[in-house]
Amino acid sequence: MALKFNQWRWALLVLALAGGGLWAAAQPADNAAYNPAKSHHTPTGFQNRYGGNEMKSQWEVIKWQATRSNPPLPDPPLPTATPDFNAPGPSTTWLGHSTMLVQMGGLRFITDPQFSERASPVQWAGPRRVAPLPVDVAALPKLDVVLISHNHYDHLDVASVQALAAQAGGAPLFIVPLGVKAWFEDQGIQNVVELDWWDRHRVGAVEFVLTPAQHWSSRTPFDRRATLWGGFAALAPDFHLIYTGDTAYSPDFADIRAHFKPEQAQGGFDLALVPIGCYEPRWFMKNQHINPAEAAQIHLDLGAKQSVGVHWGTFEGLCDEPLDQAPKDLAQARQAFGVPDNAFTTLRLGETRTWPTR
Repeated sequence: MALKFNQWRWALLVLALAGGGLWAAAQPADNAAYNPAKSHHTPTGFQNRYGGNEMKSQWEVIKWQATRSNPPLPDPPLPTATPDFNAPGPSTTWLGHSTMLVQMGGLRFITDPQFSERASPVQWAGPRRVAPLPVDVAALPKLDVVLISHNHYDHLDVASVQALAAQAGGAPLFIVPLGVKAWFEDQGIQNVVELDWWDRHRVGAVEFVLTPAQHWSSRTPFDRRATLWGGFAALAPDFHLIYTGDTAYSPDFADIRAHFKPEQAQGGFDLALVPIGCYEPRWFMKNQHINPAEAAQIHLDLGAKQSVGVHWGTFEGLCDEPLDQAPKDLAQARQAFGVPDNAFTTLRLGETRTWPTR
């Protein structure tokens, strides 16, 4: 029987206590990709370019878990829609959390597929899906590419990537940050390309670029920051999109805009997928997750024509704000930053939205 929310919270406390000793005892592994000429590389892994590299201690984790309240679930539940995977032109379909199915440049690709009931290393405890998956995985169209921003369990889920690797017609190409390819190979998945920040890989008419973000990585107590994290720009003749991945606020996004300026003759990114949820409590989340106000600032920093909020409304227990709070706070942020209401929006679960071509 699955543990209830309060029960798995106490399980996390036990793991945090045990993890303190494990982290202290763990010996950092060598970074096989280490390049001393790159400031975000370290001999044992990777780091952010603008700070935020101090990790929360197990005692801070315990403090957060022990002082949390249970925010009410949305009532009525968040609205849903029926996906339209045959929509013409550039389109996006939100499947929950940070999972967005994108069609552009003659390709279909998906960001951080997470289809499981729990965002956790086990399916009997951990953050629980409360917003239903709007489509069966078997009913998804054939995907050409899967983008993985980092290895946290709410973004890299073993059952989800195995299901996509087994899709009819052959496995998609998985594009991942440095160090994550080995994890896929352990799962028996070989069709993988890994990138460093600013590296590019072309698939058909779309060029994918791994972009910097301020975050971290870990799947066990032994591998903090051992693999890289980031976002992805997807550049096609008809559409320019960026998915920022999980991130705190940093100057990285002004840098991204400057980096792509030579390719943005028709203005900034046509669409940005920006996280808006999992931001409370701020004392714990600020160095790893933006809040809606910071998301609005990133929209401006990127010079995006349109933005859509992701990373919200799906899993109970990841963070402390109610699952339906992020769009409300985003509305206030738009007003405060002078962003038009239709320039930074959210989608219903399963909703497909089409976008004008360049």
